[in-house]
Amino acid sequence: MNGFLRPDTDASVFGSVHMGYVAVQSNRLPDWRRFGAEAIGMHVDEVDRNALRMRLDEHTCRFLIERGSAEDVTAVGWHIDDHETFDRIIARVTDRGVPVVEGTPEEAALRGVERLWRFPGPKGIAQEIFTDPISTPEPLRMLSSGWVTGEAGMGHVAITSRVPEALRDYYHTVFDSRLTDYIDENISGLKLKARFLRVNERHHSIAIASIRGIKIDPIRTRVQHINIQSATLDDMLAAFGRVTDLGFRMQWSVGQHTNDRELSFYCVTPSDFELEVGWNPVVIGPELESTWEPTTYQGFSIWGHTTVGETVLDKFAQFRQAVRTYNTPEITVPQLAGGLSR
Repeated sequence: MNGFLRPDTDASVFGSVHMGYVAVQSNRLPDWRRFGAEAIGMHVDEVDRNALRMRLDEHTCRFLIERGSAEDVTAVGWHIDDHETFDRIIARVTDRGVPVVEGTPEEAALRGVERLWRFPGPKGIAQEIFTDPISTPEPLRMLSSGWVTGEAGMGHVAITSRVPEALRDYYHTVFDSRLTDYIDENISGLKLKARFLRVNERHHSIAIASIRGIKIDPIRTRVQHINIQSATLDDMLAAFGRVTDLGFRMQWSVGQHTNDRELSFYCVTPSDFELEVGWNPVVIGPELESTWEPTTYQGFSIWGHTTVGETVLDKFAQFRQAVRTYNTPEITVPQLAGGLSR
């Protein structure tokens, strides 16, 4: 790939991996434009009639919305610090017989990167890795004063799964993810367990939720939510007000989480998965990393995060979705999901 010597696949890549962008397929581009720019307060560029890009910082792309019928996240892009680490990850994937393909120059340009390589991920979400994001000197035009990215990446992705151990193993195998903590929660009589995985200083870049004892998934979309982090509390609260004022659906009101202490709200995107806009989560820097021990928290929130406007029809739709998934195998990548102690 990028080097002549075979990389040491056992050397850890932890700390060199950062969530870089999210790719979404949707036929609701006008709604996404209004949602991203006017409600959340991001910078939005119209690439052409079939694609939008959203910026949070100097990177030319943090969200790519391409025209299509999926109404879902199709890929997550991971920024890798250097070519040696990049080669190490590629070797891990190919050594286990998982196909890796290079993205086309057009795909790379749309995502705002020089080059990218893609391989299969859990629940059909492609994992794309790159080393060189494209930055732009063009000033940000957005309602928010700023977003937290940098070493922590652009945010996190949360996934519901019927086989959570396979997802945890996958991200450990590929990115040397570390378990940060657990949350146990009772929702409508069902016991929900969430695992939170970190790949850098962000408290978690991947969250995996499952219903204990029953292999069902009530969520239609591949991701349950994507998180981005406001630079200030005022920015987060202002976005909450705009989402409500503009008529977009609010899923969970402002609240504070038990584990990462982040203040946040959850709203529903035009493609029906949720976007969490948060502020001030715990950062696991070097001084905490060496002594961190996973803890199990009871309940997702210290306060707030109450359901907003959920109806009986919403509950019924989730029930129907759960029934549909019961006998349908969940997409996993078994070659990359074995061998980690639970």
